[in-house]
Amino acid sequence: MNNSKISTLSKGVLLLVMVLLVSSIFVPMWRIELTAPQYPEGLVLKLHADKIAGDVDIINGLNHYIGMKTLHKEDFVEFTVLPYIFVFFAVFALATAIFAKKKVLYVLFISLILFGALAAVDFYRWNYEYGHNLDPNAAIQVPGMSYQPPMLGYKQLLNFGAYSIPDIGGWLLIASGFLLFIIVIKESNLLQKFKKPKTATALLFFLSLFFLSCADNTKAVPIKLNVDSCDFCKMSIADGKYGAEVLTEKGRTYKFDDIMCMMNYCKENLNTKISWYYVHDFTQDNVLIPAPTAHFISGGTIKSPMRGGVVAFSSEKDAKEFGTKLNAELITWDAILKK
Repeated sequence: MNNSKISTLSKGVLLLVMVLLVSSIFVPMWRIELTAPQYPEGLVLKLHADKIAGDVDIINGLNHYIGMKTLHKEDFVEFTVLPYIFVFFAVFALATAIFAKKKVLYVLFISLILFGALAAVDFYRWNYEYGHNLDPNAAIQVPGMSYQPPMLGYKQLLNFGAYSIPDIGGWLLIASGFLLFIIVIKESNLLQKFKKPKTATALLFFLSLFFLSCADNTKAVPIKLNVDSCDFCKMSIADGKYGAEVLTEKGRTYKFDDIMCMMNYCKENLNTKISWYYVHDFTQDNVLIPAPTAHFISGGTIKSPMRGGVVAFSSEKDAKEFGTKLNAELITWDAILKK
């Protein structure tokens, strides 16, 4: 048996990779969503391999006022070369399946990874220039302010929330890289090496570090008192005992000066998918705790900023003690969600 040849299964995966790469040309690669009070339905910028789509005209109009460059396909050489690059990699994947050589597979995988890294650097450079090279004669100028969109994730830009994520084409490209990674692991027999105790222990250690580094994705974002405003009532958040915040599945953070403001916001924005709820611990100053594990009291003489009348505690003992002092009743998190 020739050990330099790849398996039939790997050939099939390579054909799938070819299809994914070609398909990515015809759908958006990336999207940047913008939300603001004056645009309740939001604005979206879609970056294809060969064009810019979405609410381009509206965004260009906004850019003009703050001195940012307007967006035009002709200004970006990337929109000319990207389709050819994807076709090249698709043909490369097909050729790899036909010749069935492991070395060719490894070259394909490394080349795609290098392309992804260069594309990320180029995207960052584009975002930086787009947000920093401002017209000094713009109608609206904020000293020291730049408008660089996030490369990935969420960022607040003036009164706009900007959220940047892969679109369908981006996910197809990521899937292509992942499938190539799987067959490279399979064909190189790397898994056999991990069966050795020392190697397995080292792998487990590095995987543990990786997952720990990802743990902050659900961490509460500190509320800046007298700086942040409530995303429901728009009042300044001044007291660190009554506030709350939510983290969405998209990574956005919404902050509130009153627990009931948070609940009312969620009721009015049912399409916003919440991943985590946080509330202020009434016994501490501006300390957020997970709402599902908190203990609550409601009513009585509680005077929260917007008269929501609900406060939270880390311990049940504190909740009962303050419930007696404030003539308030214990209430569960589930009951608050149903209010």
